[in-house]
Amino acid sequence: MIENKKIFVLGMARSGYEVAKLLSGKNDITICDSKKQGENELKELERLGIKFIETNEPESLFDESYDILIKNPAVFPYNACVVKAKNLNIPVVNEMEVAFHYINKPVKIIGVTGSNGKTTTTTLIYEVLKRAGKKVKLAGNIGTPLSKIVCDINEGDILLLEISDHQLIDFKDFKTDISVLTNLCPTHLDYHGSYESYKNVKHKIFNHHTNTDIAIINKSNYDSLSLTNDILSTKKYFNNDTNYIKNNNIYLNNKPILNIEDIVLRGIHNYENILAMMLVMETLNIDFKYAYEVLKEFKGVEHRLEYVTTKNGVKYYNDSKSTNPTSTVTALKSFDGNIHLILGGMERSQDFNELNPYLPKVKKIYAIGEVRNRIVEYANLNNIPCESYETLKEAMAVILLNTTSGDTVLLSPGGASWDQYAKFEDRGQEFKDLLKD
Repeated sequence: MIENKKIFVLGMARSGYEVAKLLSGKNDITICDSKKQGENELKELERLGIKFIETNEPESLFDESYDILIKNPAVFPYNACVVKAKNLNIPVVNEMEVAFHYINKPVKIIGVTGSNGKTTTTTLIYEVLKRAGKKVKLAGNIGTPLSKIVCDINEGDILLLEISDHQLIDFKDFKTDISVLTNLCPTHLDYHGSYESYKNVKHKIFNHHTNTDIAIINKSNYDSLSLTNDILSTKKYFNNDTNYIKNNNIYLNNKPILNIEDIVLRGIHNYENILAMMLVMETLNIDFKYAYEVLKEFKGVEHRLEYVTTKNGVKYYNDSKSTNPTSTVTALKSFDGNIHLILGGMERSQDFNELNPYLPKVKKIYAIGEVRNRIVEYANLNNIPCESYETLKEAMAVILLNTTSGDTVLLSPGGASWDQYAKFEDRGQEFKDLLKD
């Protein structure tokens, strides 16, 4: 619990807003953000005695009088204000770390992280636990800050959290009972500075584990395997010699438990997500019949290889959640060919060469956003037709006129959305809106 402290919240958004409300009444709180905020939110903050300051130079307002800096996950670790706090030996934490200390009843905490697949895996776990009648609360990177629900957590609840590297980086005391690592690949390198730093941050999902805690790990992913050599958790593997996908079946403990023809989801990546989910269910002693029921209906997560519509024989898929090339590879694997690929977004030093083995499936690339010039160079080197547009809207205007029946239009950017959008959901929603009649 945090009381009688002077607190500086750097970056508002959902997490800054909710953690400030959680801490209000017993602390002196200031929130800084460079963007204008909604009138209703500002009125609520004022009512609670929380100061909001719109500024591009928060470091000029932050000084040694503050006890804690709470950093929004989107704020880079080398932000001037963060650096100043560390130089002053003032603790830097994030919203989830703070909220963790307000869990004062016995609960089971499940944390899911990974470079790709964490949202789908988290959603599958949530849907199965609900179907099984378990008391489960869902929060984290999936959309609801933990601070918003922490006061509603009851004894015996299961707390399920999707946790990103941007959240993990500021963890200190936070601990799960079950941690799932879906996979690792180079991503967010602009944020972390190197792949090694990124992996070290992901390692924090196993913080404070002992052999009474469970780690669920993708054994076919070398980086996940090597990263977890030193953890003390009891390890459960998928994509190993007992839990795997073979002959259209998903196997657990060498027994076929599910035929992929009986489920809606498609793609090897989704079958791996299902394996991870099944290992969580096994750990919690949940009857698999609930997983079967969910999987017969579950169509996937919005903005993750989401089928949108068919126009004039052309199919359109929204994979806006693809924020790194590895995720785009996963999408390309799911189609046979004739793909019009919309690629781009924020410049994050991403390596598009990962796409090379799958370029024969691509008919044309449409480069958008901040990284578009580098994508054009990449496409030219690989003899793939490519057109460059600043915005998604400009690209779609051309795509709608130049595709033919049998083609697939795939928005799988391989880059973050922050060059033009507040979040990837906004990018995906614009894609879908542009396809409305």
